[in-house]
Amino acid sequence: MIRIGIGGWTYEPWRGPFYPAKHPQKRELEYASRRLTSIEVNGTYYGSQKPESFAKWYEETPDDFVFSLKAPRFSTNRRVLADAGQTIARFFESGVTELKHKLGPINWQFMPTKKFDAEDFEAFLKLLPESVDGLRLRHAVEVRHDSFRVPEFTALARAHGVAIVMAGDSHYPQIADPTAPFVYARVMGTTEGEERGYPDDALDLWAKRAAAWAAGEAPDGLDYVDRDAVERVERDVYLYVISGHKVANPAAAMALIERV
Repeated sequence: MIRIGIGGWTYEPWRGPFYPAKHPQKRELEYASRRLTSIEVNGTYYGSQKPESFAKWYEETPDDFVFSLKAPRFSTNRRVLADAGQTIARFFESGVTELKHKLGPINWQFMPTKKFDAEDFEAFLKLLPESVDGLRLRHAVEVRHDSFRVPEFTALARAHGVAIVMAGDSHYPQIADPTAPFVYARVMGTTEGEERGYPDDALDLWAKRAAAWAAGEAPDGLDYVDRDAVERVERDVYLYVISGHKVANPAAAMALIERV
């Protein structure tokens, strides 16, 4: 499956360009989830949500819709990652399983200042549960320091079946090596002046890359750490149009959905 979406759904400048005029704000998720195939939830990064909120999101979205969740910053923004066990447990006890089969990957995002420490990072990966309440979990790590661009890190992620978030069109280091049964890409290059955020050739390129990942290929034109170690197997794809000229992100995501 290839799923494409945006970060969040509550953003005032989207009212007009994306949401119709006078569309009820309380029905924005319902509207967005019928034009996109996934949404990355950013609010879970800053604080816990109530189980009722997850249940409400489940009810408001189509049966084949998927949410990815940003894990809480309290788990990743710490000096010793091996000590994150309690915050990780609290996150999964907060009601996320109310999303049921609509619970997609968990994105564990790290500060740009966080450097790679192989022993500590492996200890962190061992804390990530494989399942919760009978739901199989998928984990992705978004690392944003150059020290992670080493084969030791990609091999570690591969050994634990954890995806490395692929940063597209951004100033963050890019690690395009697929290391899990899925690819998690965050594309950040939409610009003002483009109605759909990107020109057609750029949209075509990202759609082609998504299809290549799904087919088990390693697309050209991306930065790999150890491309020779990439296993050629079919993978699910989660691609989010994030940051950049944010007002155009829904249009870019919908244009990509049309292409794939």
